[in-house]
Amino acid sequence: MRAILTLLWLLVLPAQGETLMSQHTATGTFEVKLDAQQDANSPLGRWLLGKTFVGDLKGHSLGQMLAYGDPRSGSAGYVALEVFTGSLNGKEGGFALAHKGEMDQGQQQLEVSVVPGSGSGALKGISGRLQIDIKDGQHFYHFQYRLPEP
Repeated sequence: MRAILTLLWLLVLPAQGETLMSQHTATGTFEVKLDAQQDANSPLGRWLLGKTFVGDLKGHSLGQMLAYGDPRSGSAGYVALEVFTGSLNGKEGGFALAHKGEMDQGQQQLEVSVVPGSGSGALKGISGRLQIDIKDGQHFYHFQYRLPEP
């Protein structure tokens, strides 16, 4: 019995050198500005993007997006990287987000995640995933993230 308790204790302790992380949620809205970039030699669409976030995430992001396909036909894909600077639930800093979106016969799939190692300031060590919902033209975010405990 003592061996089992010792084993359980070891399983719940963080590994040596492992950082304890705390789970958080942030919600709010954002506005997007897209600026199409022309490249006649490429079959890809390319845009500069800028976002302004309000809610638990306050600040701005800048990035680039590449896309292929025609969403009107029901099939397309895009990738993007953006760098956020501002505050997250009162913690100042920044981080990068990587996007991968696909549409197949009208069915959409989107993944947005924090780029590992991109956190700065009080957001150093951040990881997580951001969900985007668009309702009546308004962009909403739901951000599940983890930060190292102090």
